[in-house]
Amino acid sequence: MSRIGRLPIDIPAGVDVKIDGSAVTVKGPKGELSLTVASPIEVKVEENQVIVTRPDDERASRSLHGLTRTLIANDIVGVTQGYSKALEIVGTGYRVAQKGSAVEFALGFSHPVTVEPPAGITLVVEGNNKLTVSGISKQAVGETAANIRKIKKPEPYKGKGIRYAGEVVRRKAGKAGK
Repeated sequence: MSRIGRLPIDIPAGVDVKIDGSAVTVKGPKGELSLTVASPIEVKVEENQVIVTRPDDERASRSLHGLTRTLIANDIVGVTQGYSKALEIVGTGYRVAQKGSAVEFALGFSHPVTVEPPAGITLVVEGNNKLTVSGISKQAVGETAANIRKIKKPEPYKGKGIRYAGEVVRRKAGKAGK
């Protein structure tokens, strides 16, 4: 039995979980998220807990069991607390500025790079070299942060670029002098 999949998910106060066939909808104070459960997995709500079960021990069922439970748990955390990822801009002259809901980066290119947030995501600039991506969907927050980082990845010689807060960039030695 899956060690993660068999654990029940507690439903906190103020959160409503509805199951309609293979669709699971989680509604909370921060918003609403929905998820489609893969075919062999079954989801039930019993006594303020969500229980995820699988019908057999086939490989596909086993792999989807823990995944489904984790996705539902992530949605419950998202609608109650939300998710956020912090990014740092490192480099001389590199900076970020808020332009309405969008952000504008100066990253050493010949032009500024403007990033519009997708629906449900907020971008907040702190200072001129810190950016926070936040929202209720863990997947959307992570994907948006990864796409922003992809604009200018940290390079290994000076470490310049956009990195996650706390990310360690492995540095290389430059050319040896004479």
